[in-house]
Amino acid sequence: MDPNEVAELSANSAASEVRPTQVAVDPGAPAQPAPCPTCGSGAGSPASYVYALGQIETRFPRPSVEKEVAQATGRAETAGSTDRQAFQTVLSQRENRYLARQLCWVLTVQGLETYILQPRDPGDLDLLIGALHTPDPVPWISTVIGLRGPVAPPEYCNGLLIPIVAFDQIYTFSKDALIQAIPRPDGIPAAQFGPAARELFDTIMQMTDNAGAADEHRALNYLSVRYPTIYSRAAQAFAGNLGLTAVDVQPSPLSGTRNILEVIFSFTHRTTDYTEKSFVRVDITDEFPYLVTKMSPYYDR
Repeated sequence: MDPNEVAELSANSAASEVRPTQVAVDPGAPAQPAPCPTCGSGAGSPASYVYALGQIETRFPRPSVEKEVAQATGRAETAGSTDRQAFQTVLSQRENRYLARQLCWVLTVQGLETYILQPRDPGDLDLLIGALHTPDPVPWISTVIGLRGPVAPPEYCNGLLIPIVAFDQIYTFSKDALIQAIPRPDGIPAAQFGPAARELFDTIMQMTDNAGAADEHRALNYLSVRYPTIYSRAAQAFAGNLGLTAVDVQPSPLSGTRNILEVIFSFTHRTTDYTEKSFVRVDITDEFPYLVTKMSPYYDR
């Protein structure tokens, strides 16, 4: 892997091949062909890709599923476990895998139910189960990469009307693990680098309506988990008495047949008000974004 990118936070973070999508109307029934989640409103419309950051939770689609889970939990050895730990233990057991297929898996972004998750490969159910592990007091963050489909019908998830995402990849990590995986620049002490990196990550996470579906949000979310140089640049700026004042995304003049965006970070000196800008270019044409140009000084045209 390129040393300028963040080390993979999961052994499962390799890109998967795009496969034909099936979305089941009933989480417990065999998958049936559904409206193509990669199709837009008209013929020839581009795919609607998602690169989202949030927390994965479960919902019971029917009371019978909730009762079945309770009975399975009663049979399991869960003494000393929290409710969440016991729930994950039960779902992780091979004989209870049928329960995981029955559940609704929901991605919440900033506490809001945003997507219902459907694995494009049934074997990826393990990625959903693994994402439930949440060490206290800090919840883990899941990166979900996939294709957004139609809004779920009312009977799919007990009336929850949000889009279905057929995902190709999920990897889950803690914020501390992300920060620790970032190479710290020379001359920046750990006590200074950590807060700088966390502040930049939180800024990206808390941007308005960042559900990971808009082009600019996919680019930002990709950079936040795969390109550590943005954190190094922020730490260097803070050390020089500059504050982060803006993160802007705009189409690149290099765009032609590819959809390339420029992500511009503005740092303003706290005393002189002089602003320095740095930018990177990201290609977000396909499901998996990638870096086109590394962090460089930006000059207004």
